Amino acid sequence: MRQLIVNTFLTLDGVMQAPGGPDEDRDGGFEHGGWSVGYWDDQMQQTMGELMGKPFDLVLGRKTYEIFAAHWPHTDEPGADVLNNATKHVASTTLTELEWQNSHLIEGDVPSGIRALKEQDGPELQVHGSGDLIQTLLEHDLIDELRLLTFPLALGTGKRLFAEGTMPAGFEVTRSQVSSTGVVMASYRSGAEIRYGSFALDA
Repeated sequence: MRQLIVNTFLTLDGVMQAPGGPDEDRDGGFEHGGWSVGYWDDQMQQTMGELMGKPFDLVLGRKTYEIFAAHWPHTDEPGADVLNNATKHVASTTLTELEWQNSHLIEGDVPSGIRALKEQDGPELQVHGSGDLIQTLLEHDLIDELRLLTFPLALGTGKRLFAEGTMPAGFEVTRSQVSSTGVVMASYRSGAEIRYGSFALDA
């Protein structure tokens, strides 16, 4: 069974919208696009290289697919060959044709389609961006691991990783390090127990 991994950048207040540029995603009048760029360092580059250095398929929501498809086939930036050659599984009810090479629509409803992908043989499934899709994956307990790069800033507005309606869940930290610019890079495995308790003193 394949593992489904979410890779995403987010702020301290959980915003994951448009980390890469001003015009990446202006939904909701978002004006802070490009907030991750000034924090990049060699250590982060190495970490991202490791995360994407082994075989993987992509699972993308419609908007992220369109952003990626408009950029990666037309550049020779680092990572372009890996993303262009990867198999892309796209969750969309509006797209009928996918022009980016190796792209396929997820058949049926999204949760069932993702479960079918996970049951197949093949490399791990990586979700990049795709905030709306992630909410569906969280709701249906389909995420095996979160690989999060948390940046030392807060924006107060924008699409969040854990949006309203997120189901309670525990996670186990399996890896963590901090970049020279203060970005916390950590991996969280799902399925851990939430450790409830109380600090209240006995009467």
